[in-house]
Amino acid sequence: QVQLAESGGGLVQPGGSLRLSCAASGSILSLTTMGWYRQAPGKQRELVAHILRDGNTDYADSVKGRFTISRDNARNTVYLRMNSLKREDTAVYVCYARVNFRDYWGQGTQVTVSP
Repeated sequence: QVQLAESGGGLVQPGGSLRLSCAASGSILSLTTMGWYRQAPGKQRELVAHILRDGNTDYADSVKGRFTISRDNARNTVYLRMNSLKREDTAVYVCYARVNFRDYWGQGTQVTVSP
């Protein structure tokens, strides 16, 4: 069994920063793509960013230049550094990882950007 544990969400003012973390644990033989989705009320789920094991990354246009995804392969952990946060970044952020050729999802962590 594989588990993803997220942390780092919370309330932040516009222009502020947060860092999300997601650690994969369990019976991990292969861990390739890791990333983050988000879902805001009334909106479709959006891919925020993902990172391959070799470090290649991809971002949604809406977060390019503000968010940075990184990973620590030794710790099976992915991070999302979010700078210059905007109110429209408010959403539940959900971590995912492809482990042993299957996709796993975290429970999600709330990020609220408000004055």
